[in-house]
Order: sequence, then C-alpha cells, then structure tokens
Amino acid sequence: MSRRRTPVAQPAPRCTVTVCRGCCCGTAKVPGVDHAAQLAALKAELTGVAQIRVVNCLDACEQADVIVVQPSPTGRAAGGRPVWLGLVNDPDATADIATWVRAGGPGLSEPPEILDLYEFSPSRRVRRGVEG
Repeated sequence: MSRRRTPVAQPAPRCTVTVCRGCCCGTAKVPGVDHAAQLAALKAELTGVAQIRVVNCLDACEQADVIVVQPSPTGRAAGGRPVWLGLVNDPDATADIATWVRAGGPGLSEPPEILDLYEFSPSRRVRRGVEG
C-alpha cells in the first residue's frame, strides 16, 4: 500500500469582502436599511467567489455602513489595493459591489463608476487594522 499523500486541491485565491457590523453599521443607528438582507445578498452573490468577513467595527462610523473590498493575491500583484466603501445603504450599491467582485475585484476589474460615490479613505490607523 502506498503511503504517498494525495494532493488536496486548494481553493483559488479570492477577494475578501469585509462587512462592518459594529456599533453603527448594521444597526438601527442607520435607519431604513435592511442590514440583514444586505449581508445575506452579499453572501448569496459571492459564496465561492469571495471570502465574506463580518467584523465588529471598522472605526469609520461616520461612513456607516462600511464595506472593504480587498484584492485577491492576483489582483494585488496586478496593482489592486483595498477599496473602502462607505454609506453603502442601498441594495443597488450592494449589487454593484457583488458584480464587481465577481468580475475579479481590485486590480482585475474596474468597479462600476457609481461606486466612486461610495469610496473613501480612512485614516492610516484604521486602514492598518483591516489591511495589515
């Protein structure tokens, strides 16, 4: 009997989509938004395509709801950098994010132009906590 190990196929490297669900994001402090539906839509659209990571607080509360799209290793090698999106309180914006990530995300695909309205730059301290 052979003792050689059969190689296990590793999943392809994927984008990471970080969704804030802390003190402001995902709560009644941002009224009129179905936060659970937003997260469910991202998971439904991106399962198998991206890693969805839910975190307690990204410390950018003035931008609630915040989503960060981090490039895959291939996207990073192509020049992609994490993209911080704030005030993502509309189902259409959530759908645009999912479409972009399915197309490859940062470094591999241009985001829909409408997402330019949502993009912001957090402080270096906040960025290091998520991207580092």
